[in-house]
Amino acid sequence: VQLVESGGGLAQAGGSLRLSCAASGSIFSINAMGWYRQGPGKQRELVAAITSGGSTNSADSVKGRFTISRDNAKNTVYLQMNSLKPEDTAVYYCAVQDPWGNPTYWGQGTQVTVSS
Repeated sequence: VQLVESGGGLAQAGGSLRLSCAASGSIFSINAMGWYRQGPGKQRELVAAITSGGSTNSADSVKGRFTISRDNAKNTVYLQMNSLKPEDTAVYYCAVQDPWGNPTYWGQGTQVTVSS
């Protein structure tokens, strides 16, 4: 399984970015997917996840601002990030989750930097 993230970059506070994660392999359509992030000096944390059926959950810190979605036909998962804050600055990773919600395969990450 290969995961390739794109869409990161520099944004101003209050702005928006959309991350994409393209997956290879046939497991995409049957596995939950997650977006994680690791800020400077912080541990990696789950930002949002989506099941194969489209059910989602997200961290309290991004609720109402970030939306995760997926297109199984394109083997792609997205993270729409609105109302960005400087504390959203991090490297964002997508991951395939196992049936227990644990990340298994990781992408290489994409940097998101939010300036104040």
